[in-house]
Amino acid sequence: MRETLRRLRRPAADEAPAFELTYVRSGPRGETPVLVIPGGPGLASVLPYRGLRRWAARGGLDLIMVEHRGIGRSRTDLDGRPLPPAAMRVTAVLDDLAAVLDAEGIDRAVIVGSSYGSYLAMAFGARHPERVAAMLLDSALQSAHDIDIERDRLRELFWDADDDMARGVRRLVHDGVSERVVLDIVRAAYELGGTDLMHPLVRHKPGFAWRALGAYATRDGSIARIPGIFEFDLVGTIAFRELGYGGTPDGHPLDPARTYLPLAPRYPAFVGEPYDLIAAVRRFDWSLVVLSGDRDLRTPSAIAERVVAAAPDAVLVHIHNGHSALDTHPMALLNAVRRLVRGQQDRLCAEEAALDRLPRKGLSATFPRVLVHLARLDALLRRRVLRR
Repeated sequence: MRETLRRLRRPAADEAPAFELTYVRSGPRGETPVLVIPGGPGLASVLPYRGLRRWAARGGLDLIMVEHRGIGRSRTDLDGRPLPPAAMRVTAVLDDLAAVLDAEGIDRAVIVGSSYGSYLAMAFGARHPERVAAMLLDSALQSAHDIDIERDRLRELFWDADDDMARGVRRLVHDGVSERVVLDIVRAAYELGGTDLMHPLVRHKPGFAWRALGAYATRDGSIARIPGIFEFDLVGTIAFRELGYGGTPDGHPLDPARTYLPLAPRYPAFVGEPYDLIAAVRRFDWSLVVLSGDRDLRTPSAIAERVVAAAPDAVLVHIHNGHSALDTHPMALLNAVRRLVRGQQDRLCAEEAALDRLPRKGLSATFPRVLVHLARLDALLRRRVLRR
């Protein structure tokens, strides 16, 4: 695979210093390159998605990924100091993307964004509409107010329902397990493994599977940083100041506003979103594909449906998946992108089942299976203890 790692000098602006922005371009050069924006804020682009770029290149896609300012190879200024909070603005990130297209001599690209990346993709469409050839949104995130949709879906599944899954969640809370921790873990479990993982997980006291999911999903007062992979510490400023991550709990059970509250004292208060993306999509005059997983609890399908209803030329594609196909079902996403590049997006609705059948690759394919085995092992050990 031909892959070029490049650096682009970004000038000082306002109180933000100059720095070198890193990006990578891979695959055969095509008439319509594809710019892929991962989620987060905090996910790097260069190291975590080597496999994705390799699979994309085999499918003939000309792919560009930009290392988000404040992360990985774009983390420091020219003197090697971490970029300051003043550099962390959504508009600056969008202009970074446009600058990369300029550097590559690209007038327009297919813009692909996943989760937070979908927010950036829509915001890019609002700020630089002339640079968009088409767009794919994966796990669409459109507004800080979408937390109300998230709340409703979580409570419908895990609190209000009269089934074993909801009863198990209510029992965990009643037994004194932190409500915030319960939410983080069961949300991740359902997205990754569905009811196959949820049922054994909540029937018994927390065990191996619970602890593995806790390490993966829960937030505490520390700031997660895996250099070159996931670095929230600097870009968290965007999350809190412009995306409203420090939300106000509504006083009811299983409130996703509690997820990031332990980190809120470290970051600026919410000042407002840079764009009204709910209104902006009505002006998108390009082809738009919205990919939505039926187990996605962080950006439920209701958001995707709203985007498609508002956009002039949009297709909604449902897959059996949790959050972020880019990370959990990349082959489905790449095949949808390929259809979009070829102008064949209208075929995707008839191909949902075919997308589901594509192989699930990478760590995201293995981790759910490991968790299901751990949950069953917990149940087996629990039964043996009870027999004694």
